[in-house]
Amino acid sequence: MGQLSFFSAEARQPDVGDLAGLLCGPGQAVSFARGTAARVSVVLDEPWRAGALMSACAERGVLAQLGASEEGHALVRTAFRTDLTTLAAQWLRGAVKSVPAGFEPHGAELRLWALTSGRWSEGSYLLGLDPDAPDTHEPLREALACCCLPATVLAPRGGEPALRVTGRRRLARLAELVGRPPRGVVQQMWPAA
Repeated sequence: MGQLSFFSAEARQPDVGDLAGLLCGPGQAVSFARGTAARVSVVLDEPWRAGALMSACAERGVLAQLGASEEGHALVRTAFRTDLTTLAAQWLRGAVKSVPAGFEPHGAELRLWALTSGRWSEGSYLLGLDPDAPDTHEPLREALACCCLPATVLAPRGGEPALRVTGRRRLARLAELVGRPPRGVVQQMWPAA
């Protein structure tokens, strides 16, 4: 067994701030009552992600509810909570999602990002981006580069935008950072070297 990375998801205690991983992908943050409470939600493209994501929220002391979007996709969302206000304030400029200055995702955030919207495609691992927040794509690519995970922005025709991680070493680094797949996760969907 290899040495555990200091930045690995498994090297840190779960924290509410890890939910930034949802916001790296298609997740949304909403503030309420002049910033005294906030909620995080994400529409998921595949049902298996919902249970694992709800478990990840519970590990962080955040109760999440499962619902359905208007299109019938699984929707996971938290209640409005005061301990999510800092996260929302970092990721929102008014009502617009924006990557915080200097953001560098650590293992737990990458783990939740992969859980929310990660997938394999033609030998590359894709981390889904928010199609409704194109101004976040380049800053997130730069943030991954700071984690020694250079990626390219991919805007597939008819699909969702994503960051593409390719190469044996980069994929091994991503797998090291996100750790073992959570229970209930489809093995073929999880990063691996």
